Amino acid sequence: MILVTGAHGSLGSATLSALRARGALATGGSRTPGEGIRRLDFDDPVSLDLAGVSTLVLVSAGYAEDDQVVERHAAVLAAAVRDGVHHVVYTSLTGAGDHLGFALAHRASERLVRASGLAWTILRNGLYAELFGGLLMWADDGVESAFADGALAAVARQDLAEAAATVAADPARHAGHVHELVGTPITAGQVADRLGVRHRTIGLGEYRRRLLDETPGLLPFQPPMLASIATGIRHGFLDGTTTELANLLGRPVRDPLATAVAAASATRAGARAR
Repeated sequence: MILVTGAHGSLGSATLSALRARGALATGGSRTPGEGIRRLDFDDPVSLDLAGVSTLVLVSAGYAEDDQVVERHAAVLAAAVRDGVHHVVYTSLTGAGDHLGFALAHRASERLVRASGLAWTILRNGLYAELFGGLLMWADDGVESAFADGALAAVARQDLAEAAATVAADPARHAGHVHELVGTPITAGQVADRLGVRHRTIGLGEYRRRLLDETPGLLPFQPPMLASIATGIRHGFLDGTTTELANLLGRPVRDPLATAVAAASATRAGARAR
């Protein structure tokens, strides 16, 4: 049986759906279980029951400080070894993202995966096109960002979910592989053009100020994380692309520009509704 962690999250739920659509015997795990979902709370080792699981899709538990993220992954991997899991598929971060503020937790977790003694596959996922569009800030006369003319090899989340399902359904074929899963480079200007508005660049200092002063609900680790994404895109560190994702899927990737445009439109609609 295949188990996908984070089954109520965006990537985990899409991966589980993709597995079930292809007829795989798969279930999910979540700290908030429901029908057909096991309770798996990474912060509660007693809940980490992986009995009967042959392949574990470990969706990164990245919503925390690095030390907590790595401790969570270590606990899950220890449970996987204890309960006889054969193969772990870890959703990591693209190699180009080593400059980002959240990369170290991924690289440390990759080390844990490799050292676990389990068969493994690492999926180095590019940044979501949904995130790119959602980070554009609406102003009266268009959208603003700190991305300048920089491009991101963005990828639709659904493509990453289907790639994870492809690997998990046939793990032996991908054992010991690190897959670099990025999309097609897009810019904020291209998104603005599709939306029929102008794009204005703001400085990184202004962007950081807005994150700190004007964005309620952000946790302390999130502003530097988001600022690192902005400077990485702005200075051309995240625009490299490959055909590996399309090869793995056996089809062309989804258009990341269309996905980013839809996300930006949703952000605007949400702002208008408030």
